[in-house]
Amino acid sequence: MQNKEYWENVYTTKATDSVSWFQEHAEISLSLIQNANIEKNASIIDIGGGASTLVDDLVLNGYSKISVLDLSNTALETSQSRLGLAAEPINWLVADITKIHFPEHEFDLWHDRAVFHFLTEPEDRLAYIKNILHSVKPKGQVIISTFAEDGPTKCSGLSVIGYSAESLQAEFGNSFLIKKNLNETHSTPSGATQKFIFCLFEKIA
Repeated sequence: MQNKEYWENVYTTKATDSVSWFQEHAEISLSLIQNANIEKNASIIDIGGGASTLVDDLVLNGYSKISVLDLSNTALETSQSRLGLAAEPINWLVADITKIHFPEHEFDLWHDRAVFHFLTEPEDRLAYIKNILHSVKPKGQVIISTFAEDGPTKCSGLSVIGYSAESLQAEFGNSFLIKKNLNETHSTPSGATQKFIFCLFEKIA
């Protein structure tokens, strides 16, 4: 995983709406969460949420127990400033997802758009998945979105790994069951297109 200084530099030198992963609204993510059969007071964590507006839309839709994790404090401060008083109940976490330790069975739903594909080292992917196994409740929901197999090979100057639904299932293993998968062609602020895949898993136990 890249270090904190790298991502702080990204968010201090580029406008939030100019980075390639920017979305005005994370519509697919929000739709998957809304259809994941969880209560509005369910515990949700957004991995790599940074300056994403997904948290805004979760708040607007009545979700009340939200955590947002990112390596960049600058990115999180951008979201906090944008939300104003609505940011106060949210749990903001500056951390590396491969190193942080969560309480057991802390979350009902885990969401990640565009973090997992940066984990090019096997040990980092293993640590990430172990974190889900420990912190997501039995029968909890896990949404993972990465570049597709025919998507970009680099992002923000860093190498990434593209996936299919089948290769994501193989990576996550038998403790997870894919309930839904879909594709997205994301248009970047510069006008380029990037192919993503979204998978909604259920943690079996």
